Amino acid sequence: MESIYQRIEALIAERGMTKKAFCQQLGISTGNFGDWKRGKTTPGTNKLIEIATFFDTSLDWLMMGRNPQREMVNEEKESYFFDDLGQLNCQVDQLTQQEKAFIRDYIEFTAYRKKMMKEEETD
Repeated sequence: MESIYQRIEALIAERGMTKKAFCQQLGISTGNFGDWKRGKTTPGTNKLIEIATFFDTSLDWLMMGRNPQREMVNEEKESYFFDDLGQLNCQVDQLTQQEKAFIRDYIEFTAYRKKMMKEEETD
């Protein structure tokens, strides 16, 4: 099985770049790149996204070596994920009381987290 490093190395070679040029363009230290090669560390999520974008490849392939499954796109005008009014087809009455409470708690938590992040930015 190929490692993330081996897939990155293949993308670098495919583009005809040097590893040093790749590191410079993406702001990766050669030490970190060497750690990836030795399996000591792996790229973080943000760096994986940056690498996938740079090489125009999928994260699924970069991380797991799997080819992405193409999703079918519905091009006909019919109910898809939306009802006739163009709204999400969420049937609230189908949720249990426990599920509704969880959603309310999550919304409150998200609002609190946003508030805290804004306060941190102003400090």
